[in-house]
Amino acid sequence: MKYIYLKKTFIIFTTLLLGSCTSEIDFTFSTSFEKSAGKQTATYEEAIDFYKKAADFSDRASLQKFDETDLGTPLHLFTIKPEKPAKEALSILILNGIHPGEPDGIDASMLLVKRILNASFVLPEHIILHIVPVYNIGGALHRNSTSRVNQKGPENYGFRGNALNYDLNRDFIKSDTKNSKAFYKIYHQVNPSVFIDTHVSNGADYQYTLTHLFTQTEQLGGTLGNFIKNEFIPATEKDLQTKNLPITPYVNVFNRSPSNGFTQFLDTPRYSTGYTSLWNSLGLMIETHMLKPYPERVQATLAMLESLTEQTAKYKDEIQLKRKQNFTHYNSQDQYLFNYRVDSTQFKTFQFLGYKASQNKSEVTQLNRLKYHTNQPTTYPVKYYNTFKASDSVIIPKAYVIPKAYTKIIELLQINHIKISPLKKDQVINAEVYHIANYQTSNTAYEGHYLHYNTQVNRQNEEVVVKKGDYWVETNQKGIRYLLETIEPAAVDSFFNWNFFDSILQRKEGFSPYVFEDIALQFLEKHPNINEAFLGKKLKDSVFANNAYAQLNWIYQQTNHYEKSHLRYPIYRILK
Repeated sequence: MKYIYLKKTFIIFTTLLLGSCTSEIDFTFSTSFEKSAGKQTATYEEAIDFYKKAADFSDRASLQKFDETDLGTPLHLFTIKPEKPAKEALSILILNGIHPGEPDGIDASMLLVKRILNASFVLPEHIILHIVPVYNIGGALHRNSTSRVNQKGPENYGFRGNALNYDLNRDFIKSDTKNSKAFYKIYHQVNPSVFIDTHVSNGADYQYTLTHLFTQTEQLGGTLGNFIKNEFIPATEKDLQTKNLPITPYVNVFNRSPSNGFTQFLDTPRYSTGYTSLWNSLGLMIETHMLKPYPERVQATLAMLESLTEQTAKYKDEIQLKRKQNFTHYNSQDQYLFNYRVDSTQFKTFQFLGYKASQNKSEVTQLNRLKYHTNQPTTYPVKYYNTFKASDSVIIPKAYVIPKAYTKIIELLQINHIKISPLKKDQVINAEVYHIANYQTSNTAYEGHYLHYNTQVNRQNEEVVVKKGDYWVETNQKGIRYLLETIEPAAVDSFFNWNFFDSILQRKEGFSPYVFEDIALQFLEKHPNINEAFLGKKLKDSVFANNAYAQLNWIYQQTNHYEKSHLRYPIYRILK
C-alpha cells in the first residue's frame, strides 16, 4: 500500500478510537487552479501527481499507464467508480488537454474528482467515470504565455502541437502519432457510452461561456443520432439553464457576426468525436469561450461535466438500447451513406445571446474591421443549419482483401479491434476492383500530409490472384463503420485521401516517344476499334490533337505495356 492510503487508514482508526462519529476524511489536495484563485492551470506533472494521490486516497479510484506517447511518456487513465456500482454501469470517458493551450477541462476534471471523493457531487450508481488527465503531453510541457493571443487566462498554458508538432485532434484516422495508438487502446478498453472532449474556442464574441459540439446527428445515424438531437441535447441545455448557465451550439463562424446564422460543425472521423461515433459512442466537445475569464470557464466546464454525468445516468437505458440498435442497424444494411454535406434548405431559428456588432475603420489597416460592443448585449434570432445529407453511398461488401504488404493499415485495424484473418493459401477469387478515376490534392501541407479530396473511382469485376498471408476482413462486425470510412477511397477521411496509397498514383515504367512511335503505329493497325476511338478523340479535343506526347501516352495506356498497378486500388472488395 502507498503512503497516502496508510495515512488515511491511520487517521480513521485513530478517530474511531477517540469515539468520533466522523468516518470520512476529505481529500484536501489543492490544485494550482485553486491555490492561484483561478490564475493558473496545473502543469502536466501536477496533474499526474493529483491523480496518483486521488488513486491512493480511495479504493474506488485507480490510475493506469498505457503505451508511450511521442514524447516517450506513457498515457494515463484515471478511473473512479460510484460507492455502489450498478450491475450494468455505463462508462463516460473524458479526454483533456488534446490542445493544452485550452486547459479548462484539465482543471475542471480535477475539481470534479475532488467533489466526488468529498461527496460534494455523488457519482450516480450507473456511471463509471474515466479521465485522460492530459492527452497531449508534449504540448503540455511546451508551456508558455503567448501562443494563445486571443485568450483570457490562465497565465501560463501548453501548446497546441504535440512532441512532433501534430494537432492530435486531426490524427484519429491517419494515426501518425504514438498518442493516437495509445488512445485507441484506452478507448476500446473503456468502450464508453459517452465520450467528452474538452476544448476552448473563439470564432466570434457573444455572451455565452459554454458552447457544445455534439457529433453530427445524421452522420452518427440510426436511433442514437435522433436520440441525441431530440432528447439528450435539449435535456442537457435545460439542466444547465437551471444552473444559470445558458449554452449554445458551437458558433461555427470566423471573423463574422453570428447574426448571419451558422452551420453545425461536421466532425468527420479525423476528429475525436467523429472517430468515437464510428463505434456509436454519444460524443461531444465542450467548447468554452476563450474571451471569458479563466475561473468562469473552468467552473462552467465543471458544471457541464456534472450535468452530462447526471443526464447519462438519467437516460442510461435509452443510451444502452440505442447504441445496440445502431450496431445492429449498420450491420443489417446493404448500402452505406457517407460524405455528409449541410442541407442549406433546412434550419431552425433560436434566440441567440450576442453583442452588438459593427464594421468600423481599422486603425491598423485603414480598412473595415469587425468590432463587438461587449457593453451592448443583445438577443437576436439566428438561423442554425444542423441538418446534413449524405453526398455519396456505396454497396457494403461482404469482405475486403488487404495485401499483407500494407503493414501500417493492418496494424491500425488490429489496434482498433477489427477482426482480420490471414489467407492460408494462394488462390484466385472474383472481386470488385477499384481504379482511381479522379482526385484532387491540396496545395498546402495539412498535418504532415497533402490531402486528397473529391476522390472518384471506377469499378469492375475481375478474377484476381490473392496470396497466402493476405488478410480477409469481414465487414459484419462492430467496426464496420471504421472499415468503410477508412477503406473506401471516396470517404473524406479514407486511408487513400490521407496518402496511404500514393505509390499507386505514380507510374513506375514509361516509354520513349522516339521508340514508341513505331510500336504505336503497329498497335493501331492491329486494333482498328482503338484507332477509331483515337481519331475521334483528336477530333473532339483540340488540346489533345496538338499534343504529340499526350496522344502517344493515350495509346500507350491501351496496350499491354501499360502497368496494371497504376491507379489500381490494391484492396479488393468481395461482394458475395
